[in-house]
Amino acid sequence: MKTETTKGGQNDKKLIMLGFLSIGILFLIYVRFEYQEITPDAVKSIERLGVAFYILFTLSIGMIGVGLRKFQKRVAATGNTTALSMICNNTLGDKAKKTFIVTFIIYGVFFSMTSGILVYQPEVVFSYHYGANVPSAHVTPCCGPPGYMPKFVAYLTEHVGINIVPINLLLQITVSYLVAVNTALAVNAIAITKKTGGLGSIGATTGLFIACPTCVGTFLSLFIGATSAVAFTIVITELQTLFIAITVPILILTPFIISRRLIKSQSSTN
Repeated sequence: MKTETTKGGQNDKKLIMLGFLSIGILFLIYVRFEYQEITPDAVKSIERLGVAFYILFTLSIGMIGVGLRKFQKRVAATGNTTALSMICNNTLGDKAKKTFIVTFIIYGVFFSMTSGILVYQPEVVFSYHYGANVPSAHVTPCCGPPGYMPKFVAYLTEHVGINIVPINLLLQITVSYLVAVNTALAVNAIAITKKTGGLGSIGATTGLFIACPTCVGTFLSLFIGATSAVAFTIVITELQTLFIAITVPILILTPFIISRRLIKSQSSTN
């Protein structure tokens, strides 16, 4: 049994590491190819390379997701009373799973709109202003620093489009995952503390409050007039990446803080 657990631990960790390593290699390899001399004959080859990039990028993210799920189940099955096992246990149930999925989707859409991945411009007609075919989709293969190319652009309607930058997509998935974990754990913690007490309403809702690193720009925009909206949006977009980078460690630490308080709460009631 111990051998199977060890093998399982090696497999899930290998999947996670291989996924992140593959993404890093993809970024570096693509930049190396895109800065070669671009001729009319090479354009189609680079476009095919861009499509292959997104296929491999998606597979890499899938490997990370499968690895994390296996890791979660394995740690939960150990039955230990550590903070990590508490997190895994309290995010595996049906209720936690539904909370996770709903939060991941809703926050993912919200993040997409605030980060410019999902574009809605009611005052702009894409076919008129950009000369775009609607609906249509294409890969912009060149040129930019690692992680920022190739871009995937799609015009869904005359006013709704998609503009995917690889590093932004990776950031969106990472933050949405962490937000969903925080929310699922916090909701479960609130349910537990209603019965046992000991954690306190403030501690139990910490995960819910911190689970929205992109909300600051939205809240602040309520105080900005329409004439300053465009300039404000540009500033917020530039600062948002930095703000999210700062909050990612908080999103990682918060579940451990909540789970440790849960352990203390449960041990004090026994």
